Amino acid sequence: MFRLPVDATLDLVLLEPRHAPMLFALVDANRAHLRRYLPWVDGTLGPADSAQFIAASLEQFARGQAVQVGILSGGVLAGHCGTHAINWHQRRTGLGYWLGKDHQGQGLMTRAVRALATHAFTALGLHRLEIQAATDNVRSRAVAERVGFAYEGTARGAEWLHDRWADHANYAMLAEDWPPKPGTTPR
Repeated sequence: MFRLPVDATLDLVLLEPRHAPMLFALVDANRAHLRRYLPWVDGTLGPADSAQFIAASLEQFARGQAVQVGILSGGVLAGHCGTHAINWHQRRTGLGYWLGKDHQGQGLMTRAVRALATHAFTALGLHRLEIQAATDNVRSRAVAERVGFAYEGTARGAEWLHDRWADHANYAMLAEDWPPKPGTTPR
């Protein structure tokens, strides 16, 4: 199975069916925290829903359509990150991520997204990665900025989130700008 070691305590792993109860428990324990920005949370009602997500992710991975990985911190599932559908003709994709509330503030997501971006540019040969975050999702935007993605503008009314339209801050990184030099801002 696909495993991307990030450092001594952090790994990105392709989730397997055996992870479904653990994934559901993490989502369920963080339901209110995740729901604010993730429209799929309400549809995750039990381990079977997480198992279905994992099965779809494994199929996408096998077909080269996406890379969806669990974030393991010290062997504990802390969250998830991955690519959206990869456009191979344009060699681009978007990145998405979420973390359980108890795992925030430790730099896990910044390290995970940096590792996933490196994999996307080097192993997959992609040209452009994009991150979209609700404009008021300060933590998600901070990850994109810490990793070095360039802010490209705001898409108004980009996503329906339960009871409101959310504007998205759009970020991107090109292969030729990766990895960003410390203290520089990509063009």
